[in-house]
Amino acid sequence: MAKQPMLKFVTVERDMPEKRAARTRNADFDEIYAEFAKAKAAEQASRCSQCGVPYCQNHCPLHNNIPDWLNLTATGRLEEAYQVSQETNTFPEICGRICPQDRLCEGNCVIESSGHGTVTIGAVEKYITDTAWENGWVTPVKPSVEREESVGIIGAGPGGLAAAERLRAQGVQVTVYDRYDRAGGLMTYGIPGFKLEKDIVMRRIDQLEQGGVQFVLNCTVGVDLSFDDIRAKHEAVVIATGVYKTRDLQGPGAGAKGIVNAIDYLTASNRLNFGDTVPEIDSGELFAKGKNVVVIGGGDTAMDCVRTAIRQGAESVKCLYRRDRANMPGSQREVQNAEEEGVIFEWLAAPSGFVGDAVSAVKVQKMRLGAPDASGRQSPEVIEGADYNEKADLVIKALGFEPEDLPMLWGCADLPVTRWGTVKAAFTTGETDLDNVYAVGDIVRGASLVVWAIKDGRDCADAIIDRLYNRKDIAAE
Repeated sequence: MAKQPMLKFVTVERDMPEKRAARTRNADFDEIYAEFAKAKAAEQASRCSQCGVPYCQNHCPLHNNIPDWLNLTATGRLEEAYQVSQETNTFPEICGRICPQDRLCEGNCVIESSGHGTVTIGAVEKYITDTAWENGWVTPVKPSVEREESVGIIGAGPGGLAAAERLRAQGVQVTVYDRYDRAGGLMTYGIPGFKLEKDIVMRRIDQLEQGGVQFVLNCTVGVDLSFDDIRAKHEAVVIATGVYKTRDLQGPGAGAKGIVNAIDYLTASNRLNFGDTVPEIDSGELFAKGKNVVVIGGGDTAMDCVRTAIRQGAESVKCLYRRDRANMPGSQREVQNAEEEGVIFEWLAAPSGFVGDAVSAVKVQKMRLGAPDASGRQSPEVIEGADYNEKADLVIKALGFEPEDLPMLWGCADLPVTRWGTVKAAFTTGETDLDNVYAVGDIVRGASLVVWAIKDGRDCADAIIDRLYNRKDIAAE
């Protein structure tokens, strides 16, 4: 009888890839986790309980077939494991690196609730796809038939790129328009290299180009090309711009020099690591070296900022968040990494103002958690008389993102938007009330996760393909 390759969670303990020491990783922007070796990946995959109702799969936005590719990994069938993983995920090597698995698949692993420690799903996913790249199993899309219809996609982030890949696989002609000089959106300029090294993103962009996707970069819609012009060029248009407008701070001194937006700070850092000349880095405006840095916010963007400031050689780095650790929206794994690297978290602390024309301190109010609000989270309340000043030479606003006013910027008053400014579109297809105009990702959901944008892009592409085929069928009758 063949030996059971799975269900080893009772005898095999959970293990993560080795993490580089904080004092070493603080000196560069390389990824902090090592790669699993083949034997270790198989061992950890074998811990999967192969449960009848796979909660890991159910809680993955893409519904990745996790139990099957864990089984294939455990039995040494890595090429098949990759094929299964990429059937539902356009960028599995990226999701394996940046998804908050502790909140999604791993956080809902059945064996975790039984006290055995979750399967390290993200690390195995990363290993499978990195192995696939090394062995040449990842190839550009090659449609069996080229179609004459074209689709224009505005935004080269994860949602737009996922839609582009899926449309090209069906032979649709695809052009992606983006304001930046490199494609990838926040994967390129927002997420630091220590979480996602940029060659990982660039090789995917290169592969999409090899597969026939056309990129029009340095193109700001409404300035360099109108929205109407793009609509006229294509049978369908997908809006995948993301949300880039930073929520602002209030209070005295909020406009002082030295108070900057998180996206500007992270973009400058990533450009520098690409080897670009960045005047704001050279001037010190967006560079933390030797400074007392205060980051305001508790999400993953705030974690990216504090960990970037450490690597830039800041004198001190503190993160202010108005709720406690248990109620912060960011990944707890990222908080732990930041603490190891020297970041100090000031929980239950919120800014009330700023000192200096060039900021020299943040006025901080101490908070406590009161009654739950409409969302069920406890609302922070000010503790009177507990104010203090926190020394700061650089303050980074990481309070989340809001959508830009696309109807105004694009001169398209008919573009339907919600009261929050997001584009109003069907979640299942991305279809808007404008004929043949679709929208996906954060510009529909609000600031969210890369994995949700990928799902939206894939679902939207499928809806467009269905419409194109149905139209042809009707025309043939």
